[in-house]
Amino acid sequence: MKYDVVVIGGAFAGLTAALYTSRQGMKTAVITKDIGGQGLLTNDIQNFPGFVSISGFELASKFQEQAQLYGAEFVYDEVISIEEIDGNFIARTREQSYESEALILAFGKTPRDLGVKGEEQFKGRGVSYCSICDGPLYRGKEVVVAGAGDHALQAALYLATVTSNVHVLQKTNRISGTQDMIEQTKPLQNIHFIYESEVDEIKGDRTVNSLLLKKKDGSRVELKTNAVFVEMGYVAKTSMLKDFVEMNKEGEVIINMNNETSRAGVFAAGDVTNIPFKQAVISAGHGSVAALSAINYIHRKHGRTAPKSDWKYIDTSKKEKS
Repeated sequence: MKYDVVVIGGAFAGLTAALYTSRQGMKTAVITKDIGGQGLLTNDIQNFPGFVSISGFELASKFQEQAQLYGAEFVYDEVISIEEIDGNFIARTREQSYESEALILAFGKTPRDLGVKGEEQFKGRGVSYCSICDGPLYRGKEVVVAGAGDHALQAALYLATVTSNVHVLQKTNRISGTQDMIEQTKPLQNIHFIYESEVDEIKGDRTVNSLLLKKKDGSRVELKTNAVFVEMGYVAKTSMLKDFVEMNKEGEVIINMNNETSRAGVFAAGDVTNIPFKQAVISAGHGSVAALSAINYIHRKHGRTAPKSDWKYIDTSKKEKS
């Protein structure tokens, strides 16, 4: 599949980059395991301009909606390798290859895997790392949330609005999370907590149909489910960039003031880079710079003059009325 720009990462940097490239007519794909990244861990963002208070979940959803409005396409997968061939870039996932003239690295930290049998086999077929991305696919069905803390509870609260039942696994004999989040789950009859349990194996045929749970006492029980949403936090995964772009000793991608990396045509933004401040608003700003630099790069490559401002206009008043 060929695009003008491929953005790797679906948090604030990547979503902003996709918005800017799409607005200037660039065919854009965003490849990501989830939407919002570490921003989903924050229930109350009070320092993003324009919002006195907004959850990371809601803010990321607004970013995605706006990017899609201008044509950005979203692929819920994980890039496992990147290479340059004949001046273009190939980003490969487990299922597909995506070719582009410019590449924007904006993945920050990636959702952590469970690390259990069956997980790799069923990724994208019942194993998900993004409740807001894949939750609607399981409308009226049984799902499981495997994780801890407010991140898992927030996923459960959303999934409870679209699925029939949400089973939330807890390793201990109590609910993990802040009291406020715990209180929000109590009135919901379709959220069920399973204590002293963790996933030992993910089972299925073409898609997930059950989990083998390991109990604290060492016993194992099988739980029927249509999907498992993994909410285990985040980990930096920049090893695939070794020898591809220059990185510092912390494994961060080194960029200049135009968000260019050491490789022409490859740009980076957000927490994956060596910028010292890791904030949502800063990631968004750097995402726009990376996008504009990528746009200029593509135009120069083809001997064209890059536009000085956004050209694509959408009448949002019509959208609101429809």
